[in-house]
Amino acid sequence: MDGKQLGVIPLSDAINLARQHAVDLVEISPNAVPPVCRLVDFGKFRYELAKKEKDSRKHQHASTVKEVQLSPRIDPHDLGIKVQHAINFLCEDMKVKVALKFRGREMAHTEVGFQVIQKFIELITPFGHPDFQPKLVGRAINLMISPLPRNKRAKNPRHADEPLHEADEPDEADEAPKEKIREKPAHKPKVAVTEQPAADGLNHPFVGLEVKPE
Repeated sequence: MDGKQLGVIPLSDAINLARQHAVDLVEISPNAVPPVCRLVDFGKFRYELAKKEKDSRKHQHASTVKEVQLSPRIDPHDLGIKVQHAINFLCEDMKVKVALKFRGREMAHTEVGFQVIQKFIELITPFGHPDFQPKLVGRAINLMISPLPRNKRAKNPRHADEPLHEADEPDEADEAPKEKIREKPAHKPKVAVTEQPAADGLNHPFVGLEVKPE
């Protein structure tokens, strides 16, 4: 198979062609006139789509900033919850903005707020690093934290059973059962078939199929 188009053929012939090459008949563009289908290994097809979606989400997360708000008198338990939220964001490759706000007479003891911020930084050190030193701006201490690279970042303690590198995980698409080949219809519509080489260099057929009832 060299990726060339095979033209319009009966649907029954396309199904037989899929069976001959041990692949699936998958409808790609159902709204096209006629609809477009491919002959493809369905499990591998889903795996490649999932990888593209993951890559897309990574780029989106890289520009996403989540905010965590603290107070000078925050309870240790509440601080732990805020830290876990920040860890979750960092492990999703998002930046975290930390804002500690002073109220009323709390401004007289800003050093207490800086102590809370330093404690926060110590707890998230395995997952991210500050972009700059904590700054007192108005009545709040602001801090921006960026995630560490994946190969240097600790595992999220809430997902300890999951591998660190998402890209190394076996995708659910690998284990997905193959789509059943459509039953042969009573009539014999014709389809346009194209062949497309697999991305891995092997001769896996990708056939563009256009189906149109007679």
